[in-house]
Parts: sequence; C-alpha cells; structure tokens
Amino acid sequence: MSEAIKNIKEPVRKTKVESFDISRSDETLHLATDLAKFIKDNKLSTTVQGKEFVNVEGWQYAGSRLGIVPIVDHVINVSTEQEIKYQAKVTLFDIKSGHTVGAGFAICSNKEQGKKFYQEFAIMSMAQTRAIGKAYRNILAWIIRAAGYEPTPAEEMEYGGNTPAAAQPAMIVAPAAAPAPVAAEAPAAMKAVPAEPAAPAAAEATVPAYASASQKEEIIRLLNHPVITRPEKTKMLLNINRLDEERATQAIAKLKKAIDDRENGQSAAA
Repeated sequence: MSEAIKNIKEPVRKTKVESFDISRSDETLHLATDLAKFIKDNKLSTTVQGKEFVNVEGWQYAGSRLGIVPIVDHVINVSTEQEIKYQAKVTLFDIKSGHTVGAGFAICSNKEQGKKFYQEFAIMSMAQTRAIGKAYRNILAWIIRAAGYEPTPAEEMEYGGNTPAAAQPAMIVAPAAAPAPVAAEAPAAMKAVPAEPAAPAAAEATVPAYASASQKEEIIRLLNHPVITRPEKTKMLLNINRLDEERATQAIAKLKKAIDDRENGQSAAA
C-alpha cells in the first residue's frame, strides 16, 4: 500500500510564459489588457488637458513583451551659441527575428519651456528618451490606444517649442527700451564675459562618445552566431545603448574570441 502511495506523482505545474507576436492582432489585444493594468498600477501615464498619455517606460514595457528593444543609433549635437540642442535617432530591434522593425527621431532644446536651466547632459538624455518613445509609437500606437490611452508619448507633450520662450523676453524688453543709458551700459559690462566661447566646447568634450551605429551593427551580427546563447544575446542587447566606443570595441573583440573558441572546441570534440 505504501509503495502504491509513493508511486502516485503529483502533477507538475508549469508556469506559462506569455509571448506575443506583433503580426497577430488577436495576441496583441491580450497584451493591451495587460498593458493597461501595468500602466495604471505603476502610474506610468501623464494627464494633459484631461487626456492620459503614456510615459516612455510604458512604451518600453509594451515593446519588451513583444521582444522589441530600442537601440540608439546616434545623438547629434546641433547646438548654437544661444541654444543647447540635441537630435537623436533610435531604431527598434526584434530579438526573435534579428531584424530592425522601426525607428524614431527626436530633438530637445534648452529653449523649451521649463528647460532653460537644464544642463547639457540632461538635454542630450531627453532627446534619446523622446526618440525611444517616438520609435515605439510608430509601430505600437494602436496597442496603446487599445489599452485606453492616447497614442502619443507623454515626453512629446512636454515640448512647448521656442515661441513662448521668445515671446516673454519681447514683452520685457519693450518697457525697458526707454532708458537708453541703462541699455547702453549693460552690453558694455557684459563684454568681458563673452570672451569665453570655449565653455560650450569644454562641455561638449565631457559628453561620452557613444558606440557608433556600425559598431552596434557588428555586435548584433556577432550575437546572431549560433554558438552565442540566447541569455548572452539578450543581456548584450539590453545594455548596447550604454556602450561607449571603447567598450564597444572590447565587446566586439570578446564576441569574436568567444565564437572562435567555441567553434574550435566543437570541431575538436567532433
């Protein structure tokens, strides 16, 4: 009797891991339900004029459920002497297929409302954040809409343009134009300061040189080699946007060495 009891095995409960295919609307509609709950529970939306706009973290969550990760192609400094301004481009990479499935461009400037005192790195970072949201918006807007939110990233709604910032100085200068002596003295006093155009160059020099698009493409090509495991591939792709040029070069060298070692090991074993 005891032997019979021992032989009775409890059913093994397997945890179901959901994955979705963007090409199948029936699957992605289930994702919309899950997405709506995730955004609400984690407060990942911003209310603008009574409408709910999803923050970039919500868009990233939707993309991750589909196996789509963002890759920053480039961040370009398009600043002038009067304005700090960056442009970023982001492409979306499908881990399952190994192909690029979308892209997005965005800019950020300290001339925007609320960003007058932003440091240069913050302007550059926001340009990348907006580009990530824009790239996801281009392919996943209908899923966000199905989840009950506006199909525009919240970070885009922050952009007020340069018009309000330009309008305010115009209103202040008009009444101050009457006292000519004060207006004449201010530029004279300031003439000792403009002699430092090297400041923007110094600030620009502190901006890290991120890995180039060609370096990222080479890393992705190497990651698609059969001897590279899926966990290794996923880990590298999730961190690829943080690599600078030197670390990207090191990553490429390590991947090539790993591929050579594993291929030689397999041939030796055969």
